[in-house]
Amino acid sequence: MKTSIHTHLLAVSLLTALGQPLSAAPAVLAVDVGKPGHPVPATLWGIFFEDINLSADGGIYAELVRNRNFEDSDQPEHWSAIGSGAEAARFSVDPARPVSPKNPRSLKVTIAPSGGARAGVANGGFYGMGIAQGKTYQLSLLARGGDGFSGPLTISLESAESVPYATATLPALTGDWKNYTFALKASASDPKARLVISATQAGTFWLDMVSLFPEQTWKGHGLRPDLAEMLVGLKPAFVRFPGGCWVEGDTMKEAYRWKQTIGDPSERRTQHNIWAYEATHGLGFHEYLQLCEDLNAAPLFCLNVGMSHRENVPLDQMGEYVQDALDAIEYANGPADSTWGALRAKAGHPAPFKLQYLEIGNENGGPAYHERYALFVKAILAKYPQMHLIANVWNGSPKDSPVEILDEHYYDTPDFFIRQAGKYDSYQRNGPKIFVGEYAVTQNAGLGNLRGAIGEAAFMTGMERNSDVVVMAAYAPLFCNANHKRWPINLINFDSTRNFGLPSYYVQQLFSQHRGDVVLPVAVSTPAVNDSVRGGGVGVGTWLTQAEFKDMKVTTRDGKTLFAADPAQGTAAWRLLGGDWKIQDGALRQNSLNTNVRALVGDKTWTDYTYTLKARKIGGQEGFLVPFLITEDESKCWWNIGGWGNTRSSLEMAGVTARDEPCKLETGRWYDLRIEVRGSSIKCYLDQKLIHEATATSVKSLHASATRELASGEVIIKVVNAAADAQPAEIKLNGITQATSPARALVLTSEHATDENTLDNPTKVVPVSQALPLTGTTLSYTFPGNSLTVIRVKVN
Repeated sequence: MKTSIHTHLLAVSLLTALGQPLSAAPAVLAVDVGKPGHPVPATLWGIFFEDINLSADGGIYAELVRNRNFEDSDQPEHWSAIGSGAEAARFSVDPARPVSPKNPRSLKVTIAPSGGARAGVANGGFYGMGIAQGKTYQLSLLARGGDGFSGPLTISLESAESVPYATATLPALTGDWKNYTFALKASASDPKARLVISATQAGTFWLDMVSLFPEQTWKGHGLRPDLAEMLVGLKPAFVRFPGGCWVEGDTMKEAYRWKQTIGDPSERRTQHNIWAYEATHGLGFHEYLQLCEDLNAAPLFCLNVGMSHRENVPLDQMGEYVQDALDAIEYANGPADSTWGALRAKAGHPAPFKLQYLEIGNENGGPAYHERYALFVKAILAKYPQMHLIANVWNGSPKDSPVEILDEHYYDTPDFFIRQAGKYDSYQRNGPKIFVGEYAVTQNAGLGNLRGAIGEAAFMTGMERNSDVVVMAAYAPLFCNANHKRWPINLINFDSTRNFGLPSYYVQQLFSQHRGDVVLPVAVSTPAVNDSVRGGGVGVGTWLTQAEFKDMKVTTRDGKTLFAADPAQGTAAWRLLGGDWKIQDGALRQNSLNTNVRALVGDKTWTDYTYTLKARKIGGQEGFLVPFLITEDESKCWWNIGGWGNTRSSLEMAGVTARDEPCKLETGRWYDLRIEVRGSSIKCYLDQKLIHEATATSVKSLHASATRELASGEVIIKVVNAAADAQPAEIKLNGITQATSPARALVLTSEHATDENTLDNPTKVVPVSQALPLTGTTLSYTFPGNSLTVIRVKVN
């Protein structure tokens, strides 16, 4: 009894420091160690690498020069002139005399007479080149002279204020393209350094493929060591690559084609990235495979299925794309004397990469996808029957071709994921396996805070418990250059020299490093969190649609008016989130065809109300969004009328389950809409007809999964406390007679649910280790509010 009291007092001491109150009612967790369940798939926890947020170029790919081959555009993007006077150096992208047809542009630099003063061009890399004192950097470039100019050129690493850190001289140029290499050892550290190529004599010269790498890269394979080690810390079982929307592209011209990403880096395609930059493919198909091997992770290649965001390849032209898939497998796995295997061997890897997983498309769906999916499945399995193929589930899954694994994606709020912790408890056990290929809290979590991580952790306990169905899962996105953020929340963030992981990074790490080999049944008896629908503001919105709204009114149960739209006041009363809003003919009109466009009003103090309005579709693909119970502007909490291509009506909000109903809206027709909120009860009416009736459910405070690691004999228990208050609990290890005390615990929590890690404070929210004494086979512990705890117990 003393040990249990001691453990409880330790926990109370921690909670006092965190300033957390204790929940009055205790919880009980019973782990049935004597009745092991299904094996935990070795593939369960992996990572998803998409070239987004400058995650490859400007990220893990260690190249320091941006636009090294001058193929970004017909302008010298990311290069600048240096010298005294505007005309000291003139430079332009030149298509004449290219190095090769695949690299058709170079940089032409003309130096004006300057009396011996230097002039030239500079490149600051990706928001500054991060260099370290005493480290050596390898520079290579192609150059030629013209108009009688033969040099010399001075190569320097220097500060933005022209303080030199390393210098080399290119003594003479010829009239033909020639490759030059230099080793530059930095005399100081600078996160904002730049590369300068200059001359003191007048003349013209050309540059191409100007490349600067640290001499030391991760495992010698061209990757930034600190970012690669962050991946090592996640112990990924697989790596899904290269996307994502990056695979599809906005049009087929921008779709990912792996054959354009292999071979000599100077010959690879520079491709516009849907995430607003140009990609060199220095991190190409071969390098992705090498990364997987170096991480001891299975490669999972996501290939284009002949579909982009805006257009599809005609079925009679799909042969090229299907052959690309077959050739990708041969490149990865084929003998060194096969056509594509020989190219792999030429690149320095004669042994196969052991590619076993292919995903056919990304977030594609509908009849067009199902037709194309069938082509790939038939061809791939006929030649490579051992391959594991993954299908998209997007507006339904393929029905007429075999489906082994389905890819599901989820982005939402912390509460959504907490409520989905039991999602897979009721999944069919005889259907396709599930790959949760992308999931993350992207709303109501700041820039990636503790609360968001706790939401994901609760969801992950459900995936682990049900890992007979969910065989793979990956957080998304993985990387973000802090200077080019194109996604709201990202797992690993960095600048030119620093990095940090979100609290979510440590959730991923804890689950992956403490996976276990076999699932153990765990029963959780815990108080419910009283978080049924409380209240919130309202709004109007659209998705890929133009619409107008009028007569918006919010009234309480006793008839008090909380809000009545007044067209005479314009849009002043509304918080406009995207789109093109204006008052026209007495209505609030939205003219944009963008997604997730909303206008909001009110706050969380609005409760027990009726919201009425009229809405009319003017044009576009879908219908209306009617937000309600909005507590934060990012909340996804709305009635979606005419969604999914104007086919159905749905209530989209955490904690509410209501059946979708068929719905097709007429363009130009006014519809009467009414939403009634009474406590946790919700009713939605379309033209006076009840369409949805639902009750918001409360959630449990504790969520848990348990496994056993066979090699160590340890039971691993993962417990998430999703409540704000600390929760006392008793953990019973049933089916055994003895457990070794103390248990070991790793606890991820912080003083506030909103706490975040940053570049300046990268370890504000990280796991803390504790020893937890046992009494026999029972452990008493108080779980902090908003916490993930991993407990390891040696048992006999």
